[in-house]
Amino acid sequence: MASVNKVILVGNLGRDPETRTFPSGDQVCNVTLATTDRWKDKQSGEMREATEWHRLVFNGRLAEIAAQYLRKGSQIYVEGQIRTRKYTDKDGVEKYATDIRVDQMQMLGSRQGQGAPSGDDDGGYGGGGGGGGYSRPPAAAPRAPAPAPRQAPAKSSSGFDDMDDDIPF
Repeated sequence: MASVNKVILVGNLGRDPETRTFPSGDQVCNVTLATTDRWKDKQSGEMREATEWHRLVFNGRLAEIAAQYLRKGSQIYVEGQIRTRKYTDKDGVEKYATDIRVDQMQMLGSRQGQGAPSGDDDGGYGGGGGGGGYSRPPAAAPRAPAPAPRQAPAKSSSGFDDMDDDIPF
């Protein structure tokens, strides 16, 4: 059976992006994203909320875009994959960290103070495979002019002149 490793998140950045450039010229950008779940407590009737923090990793061109446009508080939509990495801390203890490797990003919200385009401003960026590519969604196709009104058909002698063939099923 096939498996799926896909994450979709919408939330707000908890801090400004941190970008590193490697000697090869490749860039990696790290941010934290907050998602908040709200519900009504069944026993007390009070509204409750819980915030979950996610570590996001952008690579390549997507990292450049994130570093340029994202700021603390920016609202974004991301798609990616969960990745768990193992590392040794400065005390020699092995630790694990779970990150979201972002493949696609859509900047949401307003431009005020964020430097991010609004959601309907074609602000989507994505990358294939390793997230290093850059692509913009295709521009909306121009709308064709409305067709000319149809000529009324000539009267038939069958008596069904008013019959409409636009049956809804």
